[in-house]
Amino acid sequence: MNFFSMRISLPFFLFFSAFCMAQDYYPKDYFNNPLDVTLVLSGSFAELRSNHFHSGLDIKTQQREGLKVYASADGYVSRIKISTYGYGKAIYITHPNGYTTVYAHLQKFSPEIEAYIKKAQYEKESFEIELFPNIQDLIVEKGEQIGYSGNTGSSGGPHLHFEIRDNEERPINPLLFGIDIKDTTIPVIKNVYAYPIDENSHVNKSNEKQKLRLIPLANGNYTVENIEAFGKIGFAIESTDRQDLAYNNNGVYNIKTFFNGNSKIDIDFKRFSFDETRHLNQFIDYEHYQTKKERLQKLFIDKNNPLSLYQQSDNNGYIIVEDSTSSVYKVAVKDFQNNTSWLTINIEGKKIDDIKQKDIFESPYFIYADKTNELLHNNISVEFYPDTFYNDFYIDFSVKNDTISLHTDIIPVKKHFKITYNISNFNTTDADKLYIARLVGYKKYPWYSSTTKEKNLIYTITDDLGTYALISDTINPTIKPLNFSDGQWLSKYRYLKIKIDDGESGISNYRATVNGKWILMEYDYKTKTLTHDFNDGIINETKNNLKLIVTDNVGNNSTFEITFYRK
Repeated sequence: MNFFSMRISLPFFLFFSAFCMAQDYYPKDYFNNPLDVTLVLSGSFAELRSNHFHSGLDIKTQQREGLKVYASADGYVSRIKISTYGYGKAIYITHPNGYTTVYAHLQKFSPEIEAYIKKAQYEKESFEIELFPNIQDLIVEKGEQIGYSGNTGSSGGPHLHFEIRDNEERPINPLLFGIDIKDTTIPVIKNVYAYPIDENSHVNKSNEKQKLRLIPLANGNYTVENIEAFGKIGFAIESTDRQDLAYNNNGVYNIKTFFNGNSKIDIDFKRFSFDETRHLNQFIDYEHYQTKKERLQKLFIDKNNPLSLYQQSDNNGYIIVEDSTSSVYKVAVKDFQNNTSWLTINIEGKKIDDIKQKDIFESPYFIYADKTNELLHNNISVEFYPDTFYNDFYIDFSVKNDTISLHTDIIPVKKHFKITYNISNFNTTDADKLYIARLVGYKKYPWYSSTTKEKNLIYTITDDLGTYALISDTINPTIKPLNFSDGQWLSKYRYLKIKIDDGESGISNYRATVNGKWILMEYDYKTKTLTHDFNDGIINETKNNLKLIVTDNVGNNSTFEITFYRK
């Protein structure tokens, strides 16, 4: 009998889960593929993304939406979340062995789950919703359809995001469980850099970071031109992997380094926790990424880096090069199938007194990473809490009118910090229309930063350095029907579509009613479209009065009213 074909008790489920998780192994035949097509990846586990490691597999869906998505194993739907951004429409299934699988960016759910979630959406009068069903509410069997693949949330194109998490909500590489991806292609090393770590160290007569000329070999391995070095040195590489059936540059599975045959560091990408994922910015050379758009993976453990990816390290991965020596540094980069690329760096130890020193930026403002730091200028304050940054540094801080220059975004930030304006010099009407924006791009476009007003103060909590400004928004959002007009008969229509937009502070919320009754309209921010499905069965009258109110982030709102007919 299938485990979930009988009524089960929560204590038994938890006992069974704890028993299975205690076995500390990854069952290879427990989870099925969530799609019934050949699995081709557009994104791999622990791949380096902006401010985070990728927590699952991005599975291609043949450049289209609507592929059937199946439960990978018996279990119960323990969580359903619908959000405009992030994972979009997502299902979480908890399994008897203690693991949870996640299926994200769905187009829609299976009929049973769709009915369950829509009932809650109408009760709460909200498109965005998060539910935690009871263990008996939505039991699913292995191979049962739970939804359709889509492109919802922050997805950049149609695909299925699939995760396996342990009972501590830590994502684990699904390939460890037997999910098979064809891969006979070795990883690629694109760039290599050497880092003199202290003022007495140098590489090729310089105390500055040095790019090494990479030399690909006929067997797929790499070397570099021989280097001269002295002192404490670290290395970093840019490396990616590619599976056989796709051209995407994905992440690697393991990196090991060796110095004169001795192991220096072992970086394993099989599991991490969401609490540590932002520390990716200390794993990569963040300044290099921000300026060159190349993610260099440091092959040493930098100061205050708490990542759990490091399985072993000797001297935190650094090497010590002595004068008048010859040494060999090697790097092994592996994918999950153990396809391996090797990098060999031959090092001649040579101490030089006259070396080029790196430039050190200094300013009147010094940030102590372990203390509270406050920057003040007239009506503006910036407050950094202890442990906001990894290291002490001089910060570039200046103010012109209501625009703050808060360094360049080349310093990794661990925690949020607070920017506050005193707006007591504005009259009430003008103050109500103010928000704080981060100025982005070459043209310094104002990008809304979540803003709170308290009496005469307006502030934002952010985690990005850069340029910020106080902006006024007095323009109402726009509303435009896409597939109907006033007085039209819509009897044969399945959907009602409306485009909403706001070119200033952005859309905050919307509310749609027909004949005074709330209706569900799903919001796709990428197409700026609201969509109502007449199959919801809410609209049953012949003459219908639609009213839509759209509000932006400072409170400007627009109202759209129209009449349509249905039989």
